[in-house]
Parts: sequence; structure tokens; C-alpha cells
Amino acid sequence: MIPTAGAGAPTLEQVAAAAGVSRSTVSRVVNGSPKVSPDVMRAVQLAIEQLDYTPNRAARSLAARRTMAIALVVPEATARFFGDPYFAAIVQGITRELEASDYVLNLQLASPESPSDKTVRYLLGGNVDGALVVSHHTGDGFLASLGERMPVVFGGRPLDPATDSGCWVDVDNAAAAASGVAYLVERGHRRIATIAGPADMPAGIDRLEGWRRALRAADLRDDLVAQGDFTLPGGARAMRELLAREAEIDAVFVASDLMAVGALGAIRERGLRVPQDLAVLGFDDSPAALSGEIAITTVRQPSVEMGAEMARTLLRMLAGEDVPRSRIMPTEVVVRESA
Repeated sequence: MIPTAGAGAPTLEQVAAAAGVSRSTVSRVVNGSPKVSPDVMRAVQLAIEQLDYTPNRAARSLAARRTMAIALVVPEATARFFGDPYFAAIVQGITRELEASDYVLNLQLASPESPSDKTVRYLLGGNVDGALVVSHHTGDGFLASLGERMPVVFGGRPLDPATDSGCWVDVDNAAAAASGVAYLVERGHRRIATIAGPADMPAGIDRLEGWRRALRAADLRDDLVAQGDFTLPGGARAMRELLAREAEIDAVFVASDLMAVGALGAIRERGLRVPQDLAVLGFDDSPAALSGEIAITTVRQPSVEMGAEMARTLLRMLAGEDVPRSRIMPTEVVVRESA
């Protein structure tokens, strides 16, 4: 017996569960792919009929034609996108992977709170075959559900993996942050503060949790938190706040290299030496870590390769292949001068 859908419009996942197949297999049937056996096609079509599932306009357009275009959607202000080397690395990996394909990449910068109607119309108007989404926030309700309407790969874990749609590529941010803070503990630091990333982003949430995890494992206090925004000025402001609150800080874990550069400036303003008076640990291993007088010790995430993996995954989805829901990339602590 095929179950009926609950309240609201039935989803691709519900059709897949009812038919006993993967989400991508249902997508292939909806898109008219020939790479589906007759038995599987019948099971999916039966589930579609009994659930009264209606493929959206974007899915139907894919069945009829290909645009050979992919959207890169970044819900960030223009200044942040062009000012943060993390995005440059991601785009480098994406474009490197797409060079051998026939697809072109279209950039869509959207509001951090919610994409504009223009962005929504563009994505769902049959203009692209799929989307890559980088740097999503809590308010991105539309982007979180975009995978219900077209093939989508996210750069970063979804805010709620149980309900958000699409595939994703990320690092284990909590474990990576914990490994960096454990390095500081091993170096003898005992009053370790943090400049956290935005509280509405999975990376900000997870890196803060990793900092807390490492301090609790070492039986150290975890009360010195200042909120940052992944920008250089934001890192400087947060570091000034920490130094005003606590004079005994001997190390700080900063949730991005760009914020760490800002923190170094604020530390120098106070006449303190790095790392003699205060060690600094960043996150990303971006060019920002090597941009100042002091090379920053950091937790490396393979941003270029993450972008390439996002593109590879989306290309496989567009080809009708089954792909894993998530891919976790490796990280490592890169030791330099600041810690």
C-alpha cells in the first residue's frame, strides 16, 4: 500500500519513499530520463498518481529542454562577496570543474535575509538547469526548499538536515574548530576566547560549538564569546570587546581568517604582542591568513576543492546519476606565527 501525503503539497521525497526509490530516481522519471527501468518507472508513476504529485514548471522545462546554465546563488551583500577570499576560492573550484562541461555559470547575489522576487523568478523561470548555493542563513526559507524544485547543491550543511532539501558539501566545522582549540590548549593556553561567526549560519553555530567542546574537554571556562560577522571590521570590533571585558586572555580562536586579521589590528592597538602575549588562531587558510605582518595559524578547509566537489555533484545530478546527500571534506591545523 502506497501511503498518502500529509498536509500540504506532496514532495519529491514523499514520492521517493512511497515508490521505494531514491529522490534522484524520481527526478529522472519526472525529467524524462531514459536511464530508468520499466519496473521502477511504473512504481514511481503509481506513487505520483496516488499522492497527486505535480512536478513544478522548472522540472517540466528540464524534461523538454536544457538551458546548459547553472546558477551560483550567494545570499550576501556585494561588498562581502567580493571582499572575502573564501568566496573566491569556492568560485575557483566551481569554474575549474565546469570548464570541461558545456555548462555556463550565472552569479546571483541575493539578500542575506531572503532572495528578491527577481531572483526567485529567475531561478524558477526555466533559465537554469540547477543551482549551487553558498553561504545560506536562517532566513533563507526559499533557498532551503529550492531542492524540491530543481537540482541543488549547497556549500555548507543545511540548517536542518532533516527537512532541508538538496545535497551539500561541507567540512565538520565543530570537529575542525575543536581540533584548533585543542592545539591552543596543548600549547599551554588556559584563557581562550572566541570571535564567533554569525549566529544565523551553520558554520558560525558549529564553530562556536567546537570551541566550547574543546574547552570543556580541557575543563576550561567557555564564557568569553564575542559575536562577529565574518568581516575584517567585525573581527576588530569583537576583539576590542573581548579585551575590554577580560585582561587575562592568552589566546583567541577566530571563526574566519578575515576576522582574525581584524583581531590582530585590535590587539596591536592595545600594545600587545602576538603570539607572546596573545595567540591567534583563525579558520579557512585563505589568502587573508598570509596578508599581514604576522602569518596566521589557522584551521584549513579545502575551499577550492569544496567548490569543485559541489560542481561535480550537481553535474552528476543533472546527468541523472544517484549522488550521496552529503560530502564531508577533511580539515587540518596549519601552524604559522600567530599561535
